[in-house]
Amino acid sequence: MDGGRRPLWQEEAAARRRMPDPVRTAAVRAVLVVAVTLVEAMVAFLCTLAGSLFAFPAVLMTVASTIVATWAVLDVWVTRQVWIQRHGVRSEPSSTARELRRERRQARRRERAGEPRGQAGTDRAAA
Repeated sequence: MDGGRRPLWQEEAAARRRMPDPVRTAAVRAVLVVAVTLVEAMVAFLCTLAGSLFAFPAVLMTVASTIVATWAVLDVWVTRQVWIQRHGVRSEPSSTARELRRERRQARRRERAGEPRGQAGTDRAAA
């Protein structure tokens, strides 16, 4: 009876590569800080509407948390840039670019093959 059933989901390859560990850690930290900041902002807003004594400290904490949240988001960006600078990015040129480079390379080889050996160095020095 189970033989005719389809699975609930199909496993597919991810469209994007997984983020590096330091970048992912910074991103999770930033999401948590931003979530706490939003909760604090809502508490401050509701306390202000209710006229509670806790409203002023809540607003001050929300301002401080906003600064920390901005710092956390910038940390994600900086960590990502540092990772890319240290480890590089995997670049895969498109087939069009590869074909154009191949044609240029072949043209240069043909030019070099047609010139005598002594002239190639003198032309470059004159230029």
